[in-house]
Amino acid sequence: MTCWYEGPLAAFDTETTGVDVETDRIVSAAVVVQDAPGTRPRVSRWLVNPGVPVPAEATAVHGLTEDHLQRNGRWPSPVMEEIAKELGEQATRGRPLVVMNAPFDLTLLDRELRRHRASSLDRWFVSAPLCVLDPRVLDKHLDRYRKGRRTLTDLCAHYEVVLEGAHDAAADALAAMEVVRAVGRRFAARLERLTPAELHTLQAVWHAAQARGLQAWFARSGTEESVDPAWPLRPELPAAA
Repeated sequence: MTCWYEGPLAAFDTETTGVDVETDRIVSAAVVVQDAPGTRPRVSRWLVNPGVPVPAEATAVHGLTEDHLQRNGRWPSPVMEEIAKELGEQATRGRPLVVMNAPFDLTLLDRELRRHRASSLDRWFVSAPLCVLDPRVLDKHLDRYRKGRRTLTDLCAHYEVVLEGAHDAAADALAAMEVVRAVGRRFAARLERLTPAELHTLQAVWHAAQARGLQAWFARSGTEESVDPAWPLRPELPAAA
């Protein structure tokens, strides 16, 4: 029987105007689907005119200027629905969804759906549940004592995955998928008997523990930054009174 990390996977990634999931916007996104390792991936891409200024700091990361997005990007409303529909279809087809640092990209998509469609990401996973594989959470749990950062670039270097064109949504999504496959192979003894659905549930627990550990470290170092334990999607903030 083929292990999940040798079977069909999908991957999702975004590029954005910034790092605040509540206020920043998606400027590009990609879904990559691969039926087996080494097979040609199928890529769906979206370019978005966010309708808000694109900070120079964001452009410096992904290379997408405000002028380029205004000229070539589509309006967010139909794009967000298309992306959510694509992710829902992947779930219906039983493909686990690889998302690096899932609470960022999935929460941002959820907020965009609420902003532009008066909808939410959850409604697209009623018939088939969302099943996420997050390389950051998996690696941090399975190799927790390894020192160093765990960005996508760092994970690619550690697992010997080629990352061409970093900070392009499709390139990052494909690289994250390859990292997940590499994690599966390296820790096969601990992962091969687990289904993706079981791993999804476990990752929520692992991420919460990782968040508590990071929060404690911040407290010891005198940093006031807070760490959200929710995974793979942060709950909607309550409306201001």
